[in-house]
Amino acid sequence: MALAQPATRPDITRPSSKPRNPRFSSGPCAKPPIFSLDKLSGAPLGRSHRAAVGKAKLKAAIETTRAILGVPQEYRIGIVPASDTGAVEMAMWSMLGARPCTMLAWESFGAGWVTDAVKQLRLEAEVKTAEYGEIVDLAEVDFDTDVVFTWNGTTSGVRLPNGNAIPADRAGLTICDATSAAFAQDLPWDKLDVTTFSWQKVMGGEAAHGMLILSPRAVERLESYTPAWPLPKIFRLTKGGKLIEGIFVGETINTPSMLAVEDYLLALDWAQAMGGLPELMARADRNAQAIFDFCAARDWIDNLAADPATRSNTSVCLKFTDDRIADGAAFAKAVAKRLEAEGVALDVGGYRDAPPGLRIWCGATVETSDIEAMLPWLDWAFHMEIEGQATAA
Repeated sequence: MALAQPATRPDITRPSSKPRNPRFSSGPCAKPPIFSLDKLSGAPLGRSHRAAVGKAKLKAAIETTRAILGVPQEYRIGIVPASDTGAVEMAMWSMLGARPCTMLAWESFGAGWVTDAVKQLRLEAEVKTAEYGEIVDLAEVDFDTDVVFTWNGTTSGVRLPNGNAIPADRAGLTICDATSAAFAQDLPWDKLDVTTFSWQKVMGGEAAHGMLILSPRAVERLESYTPAWPLPKIFRLTKGGKLIEGIFVGETINTPSMLAVEDYLLALDWAQAMGGLPELMARADRNAQAIFDFCAARDWIDNLAADPATRSNTSVCLKFTDDRIADGAAFAKAVAKRLEAEGVALDVGGYRDAPPGLRIWCGATVETSDIEAMLPWLDWAFHMEIEGQATAA
């Protein structure tokens, strides 16, 4: 009896060109295209951040942020420690507990805020969750409670399409973790009372510094409510029942890195030169669309976000859908490892708590040409791993 012939090897062509910048990490993210270390030479290193030069740099970071994002003048903007995490925790520990609260989670960071509210602050919060790739039904959320949520799920690749579900006449505060949305998505400031983000996401800044934006309603809460629990020093936003205004003009709670501040200022200057928020959003949209189009043309990969209206334009999360894949987690890791070994895509593995897949950062500091140069390598890496799996079997 004749032996069965082996399957014909698919034609796997190794791409010939590579991205100029293979950095697609979802945090810290790629630096702005114009970045170089020598452009940070104006940083007042070795000087006190409380000296005039330090205060001026910090105030410039705050006011340029306001100008680019279109934050209303009556909103306060502060630079706080511990990145976006510090900003969210500061808001939760300082403001929650005054009235019932609702915690929304559709990815790992939102789930972390749920844990802090329920297990650390021990609030009897209503918790609404959705699986990775989906978001909760905002029509079912009671915004007369304080509501804590992420605008863009960095680890799941889903975002709120808009703020229409948030009523203008709400009685509660909205506390929004917008760390992978700010500078890439249109945030409706009239619907947000507390907004947080970090420099290390869309602007490609250095880590460890967070931004805290407060509406007048949030300030009123701070000045009229004292939590039942003790507050660490770095969480204290009031003194004697009044907002510490200095925090919102550059007098930070703890010592900031003036080198990181200079780096953020460089990114802000680049953003303004590029055309401000409209162009930043357009750049992220173009980057994400290149990946969406790639997936639409292939039957082995898809966006993790179930609804196109909620697909993130920054942290694009992908899943492999080919039935031949025996172990999804191992396969995704192997593809990511192969891409990194070729120097074409660094740090694109899915988040550890997310479903197996890839996560490709598409924020404004990434060039569309680099996305387009990387995608043929993704095609190649997938087929190489499929062939390797078949050979091993």
